[in-house]
Amino acid sequence: MNHTPLFALSRLYEIIIFGQFLYRMISIDKINLSFGGFELFKEISFLVNPKDRIGLIGKNGAGKSTLLKIITGTETPTAGVVSVPKETSVGYLPQQMVVSDTRTLKNEVTQAFEELLAIEKKIAHLNQEIAENEDYHSDEYLKKLDLVTEYNERYQLLGGDNYEAELEQTLMGLGFERTDFDRMTSEFSGGWRMRVELAKLLLKKPDVFLLDEPTNHLDIESIQWLEDFLKTYSGAVILVSHDKAFLDAVCNRTIEISLGKITDQKMNYTKFMDWKAEQREINLAAYTNQQKMIEDTERFIERFRYKSSKAVQVQSRVKQLEKLDRIEIEEEDNSALKISFPPAPRSGRVVVEAKHISKYYDSLHVLDDINLNIENGEKIAFVGRNGEGKTTLARIIMNELEHNGSMKLGHNVKIGYFAQNQAQLLNGELTVFETIDEIAVGDIRTKIRDILAAFLFRGEDIDKKVKVLSGGEKSRLAMIRLMLEPVNFLILDEPTNHLDMRSKEILKNALANFSGTVLVVSHDRDFLDGLVNCIYEFRNKKAKQHLGGIFDFLYRKKMESMKELESKKKNTKTEKVVTSEKQKDELSFDEKKEINRTISRMEKSVTQTEEKIAELETEIEEMDKLLASPDNIDDHSIFEQYEKLKSKLEQSMLDWESAHEELENWKAKKTW
Repeated sequence: MNHTPLFALSRLYEIIIFGQFLYRMISIDKINLSFGGFELFKEISFLVNPKDRIGLIGKNGAGKSTLLKIITGTETPTAGVVSVPKETSVGYLPQQMVVSDTRTLKNEVTQAFEELLAIEKKIAHLNQEIAENEDYHSDEYLKKLDLVTEYNERYQLLGGDNYEAELEQTLMGLGFERTDFDRMTSEFSGGWRMRVELAKLLLKKPDVFLLDEPTNHLDIESIQWLEDFLKTYSGAVILVSHDKAFLDAVCNRTIEISLGKITDQKMNYTKFMDWKAEQREINLAAYTNQQKMIEDTERFIERFRYKSSKAVQVQSRVKQLEKLDRIEIEEEDNSALKISFPPAPRSGRVVVEAKHISKYYDSLHVLDDINLNIENGEKIAFVGRNGEGKTTLARIIMNELEHNGSMKLGHNVKIGYFAQNQAQLLNGELTVFETIDEIAVGDIRTKIRDILAAFLFRGEDIDKKVKVLSGGEKSRLAMIRLMLEPVNFLILDEPTNHLDMRSKEILKNALANFSGTVLVVSHDRDFLDGLVNCIYEFRNKKAKQHLGGIFDFLYRKKMESMKELESKKKNTKTEKVVTSEKQKDELSFDEKKEINRTISRMEKSVTQTEEKIAELETEIEEMDKLLASPDNIDDHSIFEQYEKLKSKLEQSMLDWESAHEELENWKAKKTW
């Protein structure tokens, strides 16, 4: 008998389809969306191509999450068409979702392999029937043998032999331990339950990922793992995120939603923002010219409206205005707003001295023999996987938790603390404006509305009572209050969770210029970059100190991992490794710290000199233009000014060479 190999045909079909996939795409065509007269989208159109890595950006409320929902079909546009080919699978991770609590972690995530599990059941059922059938020559028996073969082929094609290893790799990449696999999902916090859904989505491997703030509940290591996964993924990705470093690492295309329209460029976030700044200058000039033209035209119409001799010209101007495609300029970026913390009250040199700190929650051992010294003016970060004790140690420093060991605060240390529950301490009966107004003093009171706007409180929002605000809004308000209080030691636990990029930049600049001491618990690499100069990595109940910035730390971590892998492959050249470690230990902690401080100062000096050189070169260019004009030939003052600028430039170049050489010499001393 000739039995048609069903799955062989199916495989052939898949090959054909995959070849066509290169030419298929999601199409968004002239999408409109209105709410009560307000237009969120105005004829938005774009294509999603295979292997696109799209960063979807825009202000809060611009419609990023809504657009993802429209693509999935969970929301319907007022007008326009979204075309998703039937054979294209879409995986969607919203910001909030419901997780089943009826399974263990491993069993819940295994649901991602729905087709594989179904095939396993079919194979088991067929094998049972074959074993019970004693007529080895019947058509039915032979047909079942063929089906088992075909199901097995399909099973192998879908990676059936490897799916459990893939599952474990994904879970561990997202921060779960093997000991978590048999725990019920109900035992995990909301953040970890979101990771469960993310794991299921990643394992399904859809043609297109739609990810809405996927890093919100991930630690640095898990974010890096997700970056690597998405960068090498064979399908397309549309990503909404406020994590600049994550967007830059993953995306090769940026789509910004602004004023109901989109701007689409094939570049990552940072390059897009540079390009946008250039375009804004061009558009602003065009806008200014258009506004003047409109003003002149309206003045003409008003002046000659009732003169019959000018009736034709007036009507022509009216029609001209009606047909005019008016240029819109987005509201000025509030990131330019300068907000500073109040001057820090003076404190002693030592801010925190902790010795042999250990912490138990009943039988759970969280911290073990931690030693920590923080000096005045330092800016440090606590990083590591969730649950490793970062927040616990911060609360111990705050004297909120009992512990073993000794913890002392220095002389006149005044702590300002921001935590996720900080919002609960706000007075719910006050308005947003009153909450800030009651603590604002001096000139800052004139800037309250600007400050609130920078942290996403605009228009009628400032008159809302605190008790009706969302959790995120309360957190942002608590952060503003903290920024206005006179303290000298700031402890911030995940301060950027509810902030957009502009707000984060404002906070970062304020912290960088803060004269006191800063301790930040955060997984936001871009926020930490350039802000902190010392990292404490929490792992296995310990806190290991790393001097330098966050990307230096991550690079060294990656190199260490590579060295570990290499040492497993070959156990040679150990003497060199030992020698290198000895060299690192030759310098004391204080010596290392002083070298790092000097390098930071020198880098700042070099940067300032480079900025001065750039300014002088710009001025000289302007003077060149003046000198090129015949009208200025006899103006000796211009020549004198020109010579002075050239002299300043020469001196600045010498200063730069000297500072750069000194910086390199100090960097050479950094052997760790």
